[in-house]
Amino acid sequence: MNALNFSTWLNKVGARAVAAPLIIILLLAMMILPLPAIVLDVLFSFNIALAILVLLIGLNTSKPLDFIAFPTVLLVTTMLRLSLNVASTRVVLTEGHNGPDAAGKVIEAFGHFLIGGNYTVGIVVFVILTIINFTVVTKGAGRIAEVGARFTLDAMPGKQMAIDADLNAGLIGEDDARARRKEIGQEAEFYGAMDGASKYVRGDAIAGILVTVINIIGGLIVGVVQHDMGFADAVKNYTLLAIGDGLVAQIPSLVISVAAGVVVSRVANNQDISGQLISQLFTNSRALFVTAGIVGGMGIIPGMPHFAFILLGLIIAGLAYMVSEQKKHDDIPVAEAPPEIAPEPEEASWGDVVPVDVIGLEVGYRLIPLVDKAQGGDLLKRIKGLRKKFAQEVGFLAPTVHIRDNLELKPAAYRITLKGVEIATGESHHGQFLAINPGMVTGALPGPITSDPAFGLPAVWVDQSMRDQAQGMGYTVVDTSTVIATHLNHIITTHAAELLGRQEVQQLIDHVGKDSPKLVEDLVPKMLSLAVIQKVLQNLLIEGVHIRDMRTIIETLAEHAGRTQDSSELTSLVRVQLGRAIVQQLFPAGDEVSVMALDGHLERLLIQAMQVNNSTGAAIEPGLAETLARQTEQASRQQEQMGMTPVLLVPAALRAALAKFLRRAIPNLRVLSHEELPDTKTIRVTSLIGAQ
Repeated sequence: MNALNFSTWLNKVGARAVAAPLIIILLLAMMILPLPAIVLDVLFSFNIALAILVLLIGLNTSKPLDFIAFPTVLLVTTMLRLSLNVASTRVVLTEGHNGPDAAGKVIEAFGHFLIGGNYTVGIVVFVILTIINFTVVTKGAGRIAEVGARFTLDAMPGKQMAIDADLNAGLIGEDDARARRKEIGQEAEFYGAMDGASKYVRGDAIAGILVTVINIIGGLIVGVVQHDMGFADAVKNYTLLAIGDGLVAQIPSLVISVAAGVVVSRVANNQDISGQLISQLFTNSRALFVTAGIVGGMGIIPGMPHFAFILLGLIIAGLAYMVSEQKKHDDIPVAEAPPEIAPEPEEASWGDVVPVDVIGLEVGYRLIPLVDKAQGGDLLKRIKGLRKKFAQEVGFLAPTVHIRDNLELKPAAYRITLKGVEIATGESHHGQFLAINPGMVTGALPGPITSDPAFGLPAVWVDQSMRDQAQGMGYTVVDTSTVIATHLNHIITTHAAELLGRQEVQQLIDHVGKDSPKLVEDLVPKMLSLAVIQKVLQNLLIEGVHIRDMRTIIETLAEHAGRTQDSSELTSLVRVQLGRAIVQQLFPAGDEVSVMALDGHLERLLIQAMQVNNSTGAAIEPGLAETLARQTEQASRQQEQMGMTPVLLVPAALRAALAKFLRRAIPNLRVLSHEELPDTKTIRVTSLIGAQ
């Protein structure tokens, strides 16, 4: 029966549900009920085997959370040793006068074989093991767990913000984000539990000393007073039994403590302890050669054990030679094929005309590993993720991002192009992390000061060793791939209207036509041309309105296409039908809508200006336009400081003109008309623009 079938069988019979309570009851029963010597032998052997099993599992974990049950295992094994101490003490005191085997063969073996039958040696060995376990291993493991818990808790806000940044950039999905948040919480709980569980082991070491002393003193009293033994015989019997009992408990305790130290002191990577030690200790041939020379030199010194030192030096030198030869073999370049004879250049043709990439990403030579899967680069995977998230949120599939290297750029620089024209640049240092200041950090970090290329927030480039410290101070720490992917995602979202070409609109209509063929048939091209539909969709995207609800958009266009073909008017009509989705996008929570509004006098002036503009072509008076832009910008800044999206609510007649006028000065501003607000929302005016 394999492990999976055994686990399934346990679930069927309900054994898992009662296993933990049953173990605790048995441990408590061992303290109360007398146990025969043969049962003690079995339980002591099981205790030793369990300690070895726990140590081997700890050595083969690649990160602490792989052994998340370790704090509970630590508590249970400690209780098992204490229960065995109580049970063996009862047997030692009641049956110790019968000889050294009265408490079982295991205690006798530890008393005779390990300490040679000499109780003085046994006492010294027992005290040394207890001191090592209590003052070195357990205390050190507890301190590491305490510091690890503190740093993990301090770093939790930064890690959470990093997860939110990856989620917003489309680099991970909801399930991945949920799993990473759960792992962060488990890590903090694990170190906290290890900090507390280590106290049990320290208490167990103290209890071991006290139990051994009590066994010796109680045994002498029982042997001399109750069984009329000679003092020397009583000392021999009970001391050997007490020391054997103490050693058979302290050795598994020491093994468990070492396992605890191994689990909490390791740095997580994709290797277990054995792999880390071998790869980091025995792969540097230069260090091995120097070590071999020093050890061999010590063997030449008169008075030193020549054979041991020289033999060890030769072994280390042989190992260094093997490592250096292996490294030379790995560094041998693969023979390149002979260069081919270049063919005669052909005549120019239309095939030489290369179409311009809609979206392009050019990287310097130091960033090439980010896009090379063979070198562990994950930028391509991240770009695929952000394109998928963009399609799900905005409503159409963005063109493929074409990536190429550009030796004219700085080594760590990159640039983003739109239809062959550069629209954004930045730098991302491979192997380092960008610590972004979201405005709530507790201190400054050493390193080159820069700014987040996507949103312009202040930031610092730090090494990997500073990553946890930066997260603990409140910085949002992202790697080089995330920096580029987030910047690219911001550019794609900002220029979504330019990415929606005629081909994308046709593909979008064809996609809707699969579910509603009659609706699309009646609209295109009978009522509206593809160009008009493209212009309406682009108008929506320019103002940040998602076009996922294509069914509502097409139905609205079909309803009003017989009356007007003007794309601006059609856009306004579509916005009214999408009002609920627009408001939900801007105010995802609550029924209250916090907006800015125009003063009544200013509103009437603007409506009159728009009417004159429509009839004579006159524009808004410059002084009025300047005042409007300045006051709106101030109000928008105040609303952003309060943590709200700047939204200006105006009459329908003014919405399109004001949105176009204010867009250049205030890119984050959203302008809504009264008709676009659902009746279920409550309006709260935070600022009145134009008020005296």
